[in-house]
Amino acid sequence: MIWNAGKYSLFIVVAFLSCVVNAQIPLSNITNDTLQVSHKNEKNTFIIGNISISGNRKTRSYIIERELSFKRGDSITISDLTLAFAKARERLIYTRLFNDVVISLKGFRGFLVDVQIDVKERWYIFPLPYVRPVDRNLTTWADNHFSLSRLDYGLKYSQRNFTGRNDNLRVWLITGYSNQVEFSYDLPYGDKSLKHGFGAGFFYNGLKELNAATINNKQFFVDSDTIPYAGKYLREQWNFSLRYNYRPGIHTRHFVRFAFNKLNIDSAVTVTTPYYFNKNKLSVVYPELSYILNYNNIDYVPYPLKGFLFETGILHRGINADVNMTQVYVKTNEGIPLARKLNFVSQNYAIIRVPFDQPFYNQQLLGYGDFYVHGFEKYVVDGVAGGLARNTLLRQLFDFRIPFIRGTSHDIIPLRIFVKTFFDVGYIYNKSFTANSLVNRMLYSGGIGVDMVTFYDFVFRVEYSINQLGEKGLFFHIRNDF
Repeated sequence: MIWNAGKYSLFIVVAFLSCVVNAQIPLSNITNDTLQVSHKNEKNTFIIGNISISGNRKTRSYIIERELSFKRGDSITISDLTLAFAKARERLIYTRLFNDVVISLKGFRGFLVDVQIDVKERWYIFPLPYVRPVDRNLTTWADNHFSLSRLDYGLKYSQRNFTGRNDNLRVWLITGYSNQVEFSYDLPYGDKSLKHGFGAGFFYNGLKELNAATINNKQFFVDSDTIPYAGKYLREQWNFSLRYNYRPGIHTRHFVRFAFNKLNIDSAVTVTTPYYFNKNKLSVVYPELSYILNYNNIDYVPYPLKGFLFETGILHRGINADVNMTQVYVKTNEGIPLARKLNFVSQNYAIIRVPFDQPFYNQQLLGYGDFYVHGFEKYVVDGVAGGLARNTLLRQLFDFRIPFIRGTSHDIIPLRIFVKTFFDVGYIYNKSFTANSLVNRMLYSGGIGVDMVTFYDFVFRVEYSINQLGEKGLFFHIRNDF
């Protein structure tokens, strides 16, 4: 009777684990050390047996097993295995290879436990027509009256998981507002140890309109079509890069990149901005070397709610006085659960570029990419040093599934909706160009918003904010994996 009671208990544990792992379990601090359990207490310790994987039509099994903190032969308690399953699921979702992952116990063989991993692969090939405004965000495009002349269009071919090893191939052929040709290939796991990766790429860009200065805290553009003596392009850039990455464990990555750049600008640019490059030059050629250290222990990079991310990097451009800049930056992202469905997220950035005397080309900072303060989306702030902190309190309202294509890995569309309130601060230092009013002063803003998160890392944000200037407005931000 005692043996039978234990047997039924194991079946209860199996059912419990299957239910738990199918749910969206929050991130837990799990390491290989905590998973190594002594064999002295055989009553609570089990041995990992077979690990079976299904659904990976393209992805190679060893790429999936690379994300697991346990392997065949490990000793582990049931409670630790529950946490390890949840953590492994989050890591596999983070690879951006799968729409969904379910990890469960397949069965017991004495003290051996067999593990089942079921994955739903994403679509990896995207030969998509490409249409996108060239402006920094939707607010800036609206300031230009949503002009169709400010659209880039063409073909954007991306194939993720090209050989089933999480490698990525990208070919872009873009025309319209600007001309762009890009070829890039990255193989993150290029050796037997699955720790070393490599990549290479080529990029060409020709711009008919160029952001040549910042006036009244906004980008000032010059257009080749409106300048009689200008050439076809106001700026052309060629870039060739080689990349190396090293991932010694689960959370830590190292990236090294070497690039060779050539940039030409039309003489019409120097009429408006003689300091676009150093010494009123029309052409610069320079190498570029960078190193990045990334520690990632958050649940979901496009929309983190729990865990900690730390990243720092150093970049050097040039080898002579024509181009000479060294940049160092630090970025952190921390998500803290406060209650069920309630989270606090803090994002912090700091950057410095030396020497402080830099041409306009090396001064773009606040308002570009993800380096922005809410409520200042209409503006840009140039400089050589600065930082910002974005603090957000989020409450999840809905988490549901919408039926999609039955019988496929896209049978449902997951959708989460959050409401939030936020408060941001920022500061940019500029030594040389101080005419714009937002440099060398503290910036701050606050507001409320609604975020929608779905598959392919699509995040749509609607935000109402007010800044220290008393300006109020509704702003939109879109992030996606296409």
